[in-house]
Amino acid sequence: MKVIGLTGGIGSGKSTVSRFLAELGAVILDADKVGHEAFKPDTEIWRQVVAAFGRQILTPAGDIDREKLGERVFGDPESLARLNRIMHPRMYEIVTAQLDDYRWQGMDVVVLEAPLLVEVGWTSSIDEVWVTVASEATVLSRLEAQKGLSRQQALARIHSQLSSEERIRHADVVIDTDCDLEELKTRVGELWRGLQSRCPGL
Repeated sequence: MKVIGLTGGIGSGKSTVSRFLAELGAVILDADKVGHEAFKPDTEIWRQVVAAFGRQILTPAGDIDREKLGERVFGDPESLARLNRIMHPRMYEIVTAQLDDYRWQGMDVVVLEAPLLVEVGWTSSIDEVWVTVASEATVLSRLEAQKGLSRQQALARIHSQLSSEERIRHADVVIDTDCDLEELKTRVGELWRGLQSRCPGL
């Protein structure tokens, strides 16, 4: 089984590339969805996050309000580091267990889509690192259109993350998503065929 680690900054086009790879036959393991599961009320992570950041981050139903939590941690490196220390060890356990399950099932290609793949040291569990990049202007436009963030909110999220230059240092493949969807889909298709040529058994 070939494991591709797909990473990139917020708004860099990871999810679009992931969708194209799924259409080509890859199995997608989305670390953000793993995080959502870990945030369920009364789980160990839920209790630790509430203890660290207070009950004001909860919705009336008791769920963690990710927007409120984001406001607390983005732009505050110490708070973001505290959240990551709580979240990532447990998420890594879940991700590695799922990868083992996919191996047992005989899957050919699994794409681990993880925004913090490089930062939290998950690269040792994968075969290739693919990094999506886009210009800051494009990312700002996407975040405003897709998430309704103000420029200030978007910049806080962008600048709280590892730079594209640092991610690229760890990359086996760099995907520039600063193009139209058809062009991007063609590029992903070329990368998929290249992967198959490197790994003929896929």
